[in-house]
Amino acid sequence: MGNLTDFDMSEYLDSEEAIAEYISQVLEDGDQDELLRAVGYIAKAKGMTQISRETGLGRESLYKTFQEGAEPKFSTVMKVMKAIGLNLHADPISGTIPPKIAHA
Repeated sequence: MGNLTDFDMSEYLDSEEAIAEYISQVLEDGDQDELLRAVGYIAKAKGMTQISRETGLGRESLYKTFQEGAEPKFSTVMKVMKAIGLNLHADPISGTIPPKIAHA
């Protein structure tokens, strides 16, 4: 059996459309650890040196922030999201938000 190479998702994130589709799927799944890995892959695809400059965070710190088991601050994740050119937004799930109840 031949040698297998490690899969690196960042190698496939070569367009804005690919990045948007990837992060959308991860967000839809709702898994926090997968979201952190995804942001890390996207940051790597965009270039950790550039992300480091834009966020003011060191490259090594960025790699550690998105490795398995890390628990970064939300503010750090949002800084990186901004640097990689992504915004988070919420859409209501149809039929799950109760109508406003009138107060007497």
